[in-house]
Amino acid sequence: MLISIASGKGGTGKTTLALLLAAVHPEITVVDSDVEEPNCHLFLKPKKKEDTNVTVLVPRIDKERCNGCAACAEICFFNAIAVTNGQAMVFDELCHSCGGCMIKCPQGAITEDRKVIGTISYDDSTVISSIQLISGLLNIGVPSGVPLIKAITKVARSLVGDVIVDCPPGTSCSMVNAVKESDFCILVTEPTPFGQHDLELAMNITKLLKLSTGVVINKSDDGTGDAAIETLCRNRQIPVLARIPYSFSFAREYSEGHISDKYQAIAKDIWRQIQPAGSEEV
Repeated sequence: MLISIASGKGGTGKTTLALLLAAVHPEITVVDSDVEEPNCHLFLKPKKKEDTNVTVLVPRIDKERCNGCAACAEICFFNAIAVTNGQAMVFDELCHSCGGCMIKCPQGAITEDRKVIGTISYDDSTVISSIQLISGLLNIGVPSGVPLIKAITKVARSLVGDVIVDCPPGTSCSMVNAVKESDFCILVTEPTPFGQHDLELAMNITKLLKLSTGVVINKSDDGTGDAAIETLCRNRQIPVLARIPYSFSFAREYSEGHISDKYQAIAKDIWRQIQPAGSEEV
């Protein structure tokens, strides 16, 4: 089962929940797909096993064959190719690797090269031996993490057993590509007006993708913020799976790598609610 942990905004506690769920599971893989700022390794302190480069195709112009007709520039929706002084120029940072320019070029002056955009790391946790960590890291200067997220999501989908994907924050293309292959998506929110607003955006995404969805209220204070989130979930017919209290003691425990029985019980109850009928209980 592949469970994605997402949110409409940053700072709600996605990584906290992902690692809390992983810690009570007998054997699981955590996939950190927040490729611009992965942080699961800070808590799991992994032992390095293997790194794999991820590449994309980018066009290259044969200057001798190019006659400056601009057919390639005309088809490029992202303005990654410009023609000046009768010569086409490629801006790799804008290219989305669609291959349209190569097909459109009447002179056959365009080929494609592979460009490394980041890495996927495969590691074992030295803190909790039952957790394997797979994480992506986007190279500095690469404008979009989507191709790397697609690659790491493909890896996640191929794994045997339960997998937790810690997704990028927000509701942009990065988040969509991280959650769309999941069997269940948990949206983490905080009981604030901003949290509620961005939770609604995230709910719209999971509805569009037809994903089974539940909500966890982090930093819960049992006040008006919680009530507003619960009303939203009830109106959307999305269950509230758990409430994690706003607690300094929990923050300290979590930062030190300790989880009390109280929070282990919360995590196990979430697993109970999202697992398919007949599955072995965590």
